[in-house]
Amino acid sequence: MANYLSTNKNYSAYNCEIAIKESNDCVVRSFASATGVSYRTAHQFCKDNFNREDKKGTKNVFITSGLLRMENSSNGFLIGDKRFSVRKMSKSETKNVYKIKGDLIWRQKTLKSFIQAHPKGTFVVMVAKHALTIKDGELLDWDSNKFQPTRKVQDAYELKSLSKNKVATQLSLF
Repeated sequence: MANYLSTNKNYSAYNCEIAIKESNDCVVRSFASATGVSYRTAHQFCKDNFNREDKKGTKNVFITSGLLRMENSSNGFLIGDKRFSVRKMSKSETKNVYKIKGDLIWRQKTLKSFIQAHPKGTFVVMVAKHALTIKDGELLDWDSNKFQPTRKVQDAYELKSLSKNKVATQLSLF
């Protein structure tokens, strides 16, 4: 069962000098928490890939075009020393469909229904004028947002690690 009302303290735990001086940095924090890199690394990544200006936030059009470019790249994207693939989630993954009087009606999923539908994985989720991370059913966002499970998902991107730090074990019969 997903704990959609729980928030992770790591989202707000960045104590570097850049984070202290920043505002409107939810995309930076989302990429830092989704990928496990430092705030400083995520900050530079957002500047380089999404045309982010200090203290001004990140425009959705730049996020969308930057992530689409990364999705079409054969080797994903590099943030710090970690490599990830990204996939824009389809309409059927971010919306619910209802049949009303024979017509199909598509409605945006809420954060709660999104987490219930996607209990495993790492997602950067866009809601109205805000970005957050959902990682294995846990909402990584500001603590003050934990009582807003009905916020509507506008876009979502699934991130998968391509880093080779995991050592594969092989069954030995000897």
